[in-house]
Amino acid sequence: MIQFTQLKTKASLLGSVALALSFFNTEVTAGEERFFDVARVTQVTPVYTTVTRDIPERECWVEQVREEVPQRRRNSATSTIVGGIVGGAIGNAVGAGSENKKVGAVVGSLLGMSVGNDIARHHRRHQDHYSEVRYRDVERCEVKHRVESERRLVGYDVDYRYRGQHYSTQMDRHPGKQIRVAVDVRPVRN
Repeated sequence: MIQFTQLKTKASLLGSVALALSFFNTEVTAGEERFFDVARVTQVTPVYTTVTRDIPERECWVEQVREEVPQRRRNSATSTIVGGIVGGAIGNAVGAGSENKKVGAVVGSLLGMSVGNDIARHHRRHQDHYSEVRYRDVERCEVKHRVESERRLVGYDVDYRYRGQHYSTQMDRHPGKQIRVAVDVRPVRN
């Protein structure tokens, strides 16, 4: 009789433990039972993706630029004056007598001035304009594009073994040596 009482006590104790464990480790839904267990991880492979970014960069530098600035020559009376002096000297040398020398000098001077003015005008017509060369600093800029690539970890491919069967899943973080699995038990209905 003692054995029967001990057996009854053991059965009662086991039933109580099983009932308590079922509250902590199972979910029961209309003929289904779910419990959690631990599976051994067999392989973990990191999964990466490559992210590329286009980065615009502005580069500037200073260049010296040549400029031609149009200029106009100022009219000079030098040709007319020189022509008058030369013409007066020639008129004075050609004229005979003191009165003729004065008239020759005046006429020669007027003719020399006219000839000098004509020569200067002809010369100015062909070389009236000229360009003055100047250099100035100019800032130049251009945009260049640099591409940057970066590998980012997106998760892990995890292979695990549970009760002799192999399974695979993806996880956000490294699982370690074991993972927790949910086991569903359902009756088979024919």
